[in-house]
Amino acid sequence: MSATVDTVIHASWVVPVVPRGVVLEDHSLVVNGGRLEAVLPRAQALEYSAGQELDLAGHALLPGLVNLHGHAAMSLLRGYADDLPLMPWLEDHIWPAEGRHVSADFVRDGTALACAEMLRAGNTTFSDMYFFPEAAAQAAQQAGLRCQLAFPVFDFPTAWGSGPDDYINKGLRLRDDLKHRELLSVAFGPHAPYTVSRANLEKVATLAAELDVAVQIHLHETRGEVLSHVEAHGERPIDTLNAVGLLGPRTQCVHMTDLGEQDIALLAATGSHVVHCPQSNMKLASGACPVGRLRGKGVNVALGTDGAASNNDLNLFGEMHSAALLGKLRSEDASALPASDVLYMATMGGARALGMEDAIGSLEPGKLADVIAVDLSGPECQPLYNVPSQLVYACNGSQVSHAWVAGKPLLAQRRLLQVDLDDILARAQAWRRRIIEGK
Repeated sequence: MSATVDTVIHASWVVPVVPRGVVLEDHSLVVNGGRLEAVLPRAQALEYSAGQELDLAGHALLPGLVNLHGHAAMSLLRGYADDLPLMPWLEDHIWPAEGRHVSADFVRDGTALACAEMLRAGNTTFSDMYFFPEAAAQAAQQAGLRCQLAFPVFDFPTAWGSGPDDYINKGLRLRDDLKHRELLSVAFGPHAPYTVSRANLEKVATLAAELDVAVQIHLHETRGEVLSHVEAHGERPIDTLNAVGLLGPRTQCVHMTDLGEQDIALLAATGSHVVHCPQSNMKLASGACPVGRLRGKGVNVALGTDGAASNNDLNLFGEMHSAALLGKLRSEDASALPASDVLYMATMGGARALGMEDAIGSLEPGKLADVIAVDLSGPECQPLYNVPSQLVYACNGSQVSHAWVAGKPLLAQRRLLQVDLDDILARAQAWRRRIIEGK
């Protein structure tokens, strides 16, 4: 008598990510109770009795992608201030626009737009660092995505809080409110060493250690930032973080374009993670993260898109493509960062940084069924010789046809199942008119 399960998905290829570089032809996933019960040849999967059975010929199944850094609500500022370096972009355009318009409604609507975009490009997990994280949580929950909410901490007031103590208190209350939400987690998000004082960084480090909470921070984003910190404090920003106890296995360091060998050694020794955002860094001319050197020393590297205001999309397929090419260019080595390694960064790399490597990031029995299906039958993907290479170098995200989080279908034949896309787009257009009028 055949076993009864929730779902069986047949595909031409399964890319489990672990073991790295493996591609299983004519395999199937067996999903039951939100988890992967089995990954096995199609013939063996036919022995199961399934509530739903899908046959996705010409498709590859792979883990849902993990976008480990972004500012989701900034989707409403996509294209608002382009072709500018980082600090003028922030100080002269983005921060003033945020001061005029950011509110709980702005964040809810912008995050809803971001979730729709990310899900259609294969992101099933994302990390968000922005104001009003409670509103972002509502949008992420509605879309069904897995989300780490890194609540922002600054030394100065913003629309969300009056100062560092207020941010921390609100963030910890949010953590308490969401502690039973399976898909949502809360992290500290001190913005950067140039916006958070040493004393407040130390306060975050102490609380994060006491509560065993992750920390995400912009760090070494540009050479100018590093030099300014050295001139002001006599040490590099990463050394300040280390001195206050802010580096460690729960710390996610975003950007990291300006790194010496001593910095890389420190990251490796502390077990800190790096989040590589290649497209945003290139667009703002911020520099390039030395991914090959980091990984060569055993540092875990994940991928992030950053916000749509500096990218201008939230498509991790684009980030994989850019990361692979930039890694080769930077090292002057065409064999650097092969496709399977970049795919690992976009899945298991992010899962490890979140401390979720035992639950997501690969297609292994017992893990949560966070899965995407990618249609490789189109002309842009033919002929097909190497599946990981096609995913990284030929796909652009539009080939994602289906997505599941914990076995729950969120995208089918590119149709969003839990949100009203027309309503999301209408609200985005309303914000566009409001922002133009209030410029």
